[in-house]
Parts: sequence; C-alpha cells; structure tokens
Amino acid sequence: MTPAARIAAAIDLLIVVEGAPKRPADAVANDFFRSRRYIGSGDRRAVSDRVWSVLRARRRLGWWLGDAPQSPRLLVAASLLLEGWTKAGVQQAFSGGQFAAPPLDRAESAALARIEGHTIDHPAMPDAVRMEIPDWLLPRLSARFGTSLPAEMAALSQPAALDMRVNLLKGDREQARAALAAEGWEAQPTRFSPWGLRIDGRRPITSGPAFQSGLIEIQDEGSQLVAAMVGAAPGMRVVDWCAGAGGKTLALAGAMENRGQIVACDVSAPRLDGAVRRLRRAGVHNVERHLVEPGDKWLKRRAGTFDRVLVDAPCTGTGTWRRNPDARLRLKETDLAELLPKQASILDTAQSLVRKGGRLVYATCSLLEEENEAQVTAFLLRHPAFAVVPLAQAWPLDQPPPNSGDFLSLTPARHGTDGFFTAVLERTT
Repeated sequence: MTPAARIAAAIDLLIVVEGAPKRPADAVANDFFRSRRYIGSGDRRAVSDRVWSVLRARRRLGWWLGDAPQSPRLLVAASLLLEGWTKAGVQQAFSGGQFAAPPLDRAESAALARIEGHTIDHPAMPDAVRMEIPDWLLPRLSARFGTSLPAEMAALSQPAALDMRVNLLKGDREQARAALAAEGWEAQPTRFSPWGLRIDGRRPITSGPAFQSGLIEIQDEGSQLVAAMVGAAPGMRVVDWCAGAGGKTLALAGAMENRGQIVACDVSAPRLDGAVRRLRRAGVHNVERHLVEPGDKWLKRRAGTFDRVLVDAPCTGTGTWRRNPDARLRLKETDLAELLPKQASILDTAQSLVRKGGRLVYATCSLLEEENEAQVTAFLLRHPAFAVVPLAQAWPLDQPPPNSGDFLSLTPARHGTDGFFTAVLERTT
C-alpha cells in the first residue's frame, strides 16, 4: 500500500471504531482486517498504529480542532500535522487519487491551517485534556498519584511492549528465548516475573511454533504477578472465580505442575468455551470449567473446600489504557458506580469457597482506590473471619516485591507493567 492508501485505510478503520462505541477497538480492528485479507502484515501495522495514535491523543486533538467537526478524516489529518507533517504533505496524502482519501474541503483546510506548525501538547490545555483523562476522573487520580500523576498518565499513553509468559509445563525461560530467537524475535527477561519475556512493539508471534506449541502465552508481566500472588502449589484445590478466557488459569496450572485441581468459573459460557483451545495447547489437564448461574447449588456443595480462590474482578480497566486507549473514551462515572456493588457482591459470593487457613486473592486492573483498597476495607468489615496477609508475607518470589505496603500495586510508570492491584486475604476462623 502507498502511504496515502494507508492513511485512507486508517480513516476507514477509525470510522468503524467510532461506529461501535461499545466494542473494544482491538476487536473491531481484528474484524476489519479479517475482512480485508489483501492488506499485508506491514500495512496492517501501519494502519492500526495510525488509528491507535489518534485514540491515544483523542482529547488533545479535539482541543486543537475546537469547534470544527471532528470527523475521523479530520482527526487523522490533524494527528499527521501535529506530528510534524507539513500542510502540503497532508494535502498530498488526501489527493483523491487511486486508493487515497478524498481531498480536504475548505472547512477542513481552515481547521488544519490553525494548527500547522504546532505540536500535540500546549501549555493552555486543561490538565485532564493534556493527560487524556475524563474530567470526572482527574480528582480521583490526582488524589492517588499526586505530583507523579503526569508521569503515570504519560506512561499509560505509550504503547505497551509484548509480554509473554513461559509455560512451565512445556519448558523454561531460556528454552523459550531460544525458540523465539529461531523465529527472529529477540526477547528479554522481564524485570519481576521469573517466567516472563518481553519484546518491544507488537509482533506476530501467534503464528510461530513457540506459541503454537504452547511454550509461550501472551500475558502482561503484571498479570503474571497477580497469578503468582495466589501462591498456588502442586496438589492444591484452586478456584479462578472470574476466569474469562483463562489467562490466569493457565498460569496457575503451570505453577501447580498440572497436579491438584483448578476450577475455572465464569458467568459467560462463550468465555469459558474460548479457554478450551488455550488449555489444550498448553498441555493443561487439571482444570475443570464451571458456568456460574443464579441459584447455583455448586457453591453450597463446595463451600469451605478450596485452598485458594482468585477473584480477578470486573473493573474500569484504567490500568490497561496502554493497550486499550479507546477504553478511556468510553468510561463514564456511571460505569464505576455500577461496578462497585458488583465487585462487592462477587467477593461476598466467592469467599464462601475458602477453607479455614485458605486464601482469597482479590485483583483488579484498575488504578482507582474505590475499586481496590476501599473495596478490601469494606469486605473485611463484612467478613471479619478474613485478615490481610501483608505483601511482604504473601509475596511468593525470591526477589523483593515491587512495592511496599500491604497490597501489590503496579503501574506502568513505576514498574513497566499494566496497572494492577492485588490483595491477599486469609480466612482465620
């Protein structure tokens, strides 16, 4: 594809993304490229990179464009201009020629003329705009991070590296590095996870033998550490209560060496069904799936019988904005209000499965105190049979934990991972 054709395709993709506001942009993009097989891998990367750059700078682009209609084509054009393109270069890309976007009209040209020669940031921008935060979230994040908030939000606006977890059922980290090197990918050990490898940028590793054989799984280093905090060991009985497609279930199975029992639970049958192929590829055979339904008698039958229960709760996902920049555009204050009682209810239900001396592990990929520490504090008031296991005691790895305090708290700026929170709670009576 020519550069102009790539820009036209990026506009088309952005139109589809903005037309499906309830779907994650990566899922929309996958469908977009699946229906356009003629777009090669390099072109797909260039097109999606352009769209993601617009999504990461959406509020700032809107500020620059002001009252001008913020159409996908004008947003793409503005992103090019604010990255250093000349207006003549942008006009050439919008030539209307074969496979190129139609020419800029008079109103679009006037809007772009006002921002030519500028860069994306400007000191007059409101803080929430400059940091790409919804207005209602700024006070919450300011209270949490204080003077480090700009650095944290800047890290959340950067593309995430490609993190992988080595499947210990298939090999070790050096074997996985060698296998990836044979495919042409240079992977480096992650900073905290002893099973993690990292490659800069997005790479098509899922088509290679290392992935296809089950030797590696794609998983953020922070997510790997959440699974490690469960402290699952061979022979244990473990529940992954909000298992989804099974990413942490796979990590737990590796830690347990395929010995003991894992029950992967979820309220979505399609999500549980989606885990089957991943489990099979990984060589996991100590996992059973359970669909959670209203009036579920399984809970009563299994009450107080599990050593570990992981609750990776549904949350705002504010810690994953590096990978999902569109999520910050969709997030509303009402979403948080709806999630908080749901998280509390999930905890109240899952705790019944924990035996005396067993542990309930609560995790989110959120940066918000309401979903994290405050949720744990409220749970302990409702369930005095549980007590916090401080991070220094709960931390399962040889090196020191990434942060101090009672809970694991990871952020992109401090740790180079997605934002994660994990609390370990032990049933004492």
